Amino acid sequence: MRLFLWIGTLLLLFVLTVAPLPSQAVGENNFEALKRFSQVLDIVESHYVQDIPRSVLIEDAIKGMLEQLDPHSTYLSKDDFKDIQISTSGEFTGIGIEISLENGRLTVISPIEDTPAHKAGLKSGDIILEIDGQSTQDISLTEAVKRIRGPKGSTVKLIILHKGSNKPETVAIVRGTIPIHSVKTQELEPGYLYVRLTRFNENTTRDLQDKLKEYKAKQEIKGLVLDLRNNPGGLLDQAVTVADVFLSDGLVVYIQGRDAAQRKDFPASRGNDDVAAPMVTLINPGSASASEIVAGALQDHKRALLVGERTFGKGSVQTVIPLSDGTGIKLTTALYYTPNGRSIQAQGILPDLEVPFVPVDNDQDGDDRRFTLREQDLSRHLENNGGNKAKGGSANKEAQDMVAQDNQLRLGLELVKKLPVIRQIR
Repeated sequence: MRLFLWIGTLLLLFVLTVAPLPSQAVGENNFEALKRFSQVLDIVESHYVQDIPRSVLIEDAIKGMLEQLDPHSTYLSKDDFKDIQISTSGEFTGIGIEISLENGRLTVISPIEDTPAHKAGLKSGDIILEIDGQSTQDISLTEAVKRIRGPKGSTVKLIILHKGSNKPETVAIVRGTIPIHSVKTQELEPGYLYVRLTRFNENTTRDLQDKLKEYKAKQEIKGLVLDLRNNPGGLLDQAVTVADVFLSDGLVVYIQGRDAAQRKDFPASRGNDDVAAPMVTLINPGSASASEIVAGALQDHKRALLVGERTFGKGSVQTVIPLSDGTGIKLTTALYYTPNGRSIQAQGILPDLEVPFVPVDNDQDGDDRRFTLREQDLSRHLENNGGNKAKGGSANKEAQDMVAQDNQLRLGLELVKKLPVIRQIR
């Protein structure tokens, strides 16, 4: 009998909550919409099973409104607002992944190189099913970030479904300090330079120019392989200035909001540090946002040959807007377009030569070692026994191992060496 009464009370409350209210009309104006919101707020405050402060209800309503717009618009608490500023300037603690909500599933856009997530084997396209035993179904992006981040040295357990796999895998990752160093270089052969950009933060262009200047001081650049694979993006202005290093004029990108008058162009300009050598650019599904701006500009201007796989397809611009109480919102305000007017939103950049990455089977259980530049991590590396050196030096040995383990890089090097000849034939 008591069970029956409990169910009956629950059903009665349900009817009360969802019954149409007299003020609801077919042709609602703005005032009526706000009035309806106020009425729902009053009902929740009066009848919900728990006592929830009005401030919390309104904050949750704001979160829901923004997160229903698209996967990238979101509400930022005070801590979130500070974190988003830190992530483009200094360093922060976490596991080092860029994530997004794709078709309601929490998806890895890209692991940041040399971070705990990268070393644990997370890859672009992986789906995160659980975080510390809690399902990610219906989770918001903000909540997911909060659960994954944490103090340095603490552990987060993720259940991951790797792309192309039918069996989930549990991965325990120790949180660490996430470095923001975004530029790495390696001489592949005399005059042929490999440049790896891991993300676009406020120092990327300056660091790139410093690396190029350092190399040009001792060796003329005959060709360059620019690696944007698994680069999740970052700051728009840095994407523009990085592309400008390789372009002497013309449009890099333009952004367009819902008003045609809001279009803004970002042109390239000639500079003393511009690189004019032949280029090949490597891309893959982990190349997103700012990476796609650079790849699209180089492709449209026929400045570089793109090799690899179709990029992620994030062609929207988010503006971070501070609010008076120290919180903020990240709002999608425009789409960006390549110089030829291509919007890559949900489409991506197609390579000129589509070449899937083929991992080398060296008994590493599929470990993706292609972006690891440390000598000690390479197979068959030489031990340091008081100065014994292989013929040709450790840098040459490191480059040889990199090329041997990476079919896309190997093809990129061969192509960049032949590009001057190909251009003369054309």
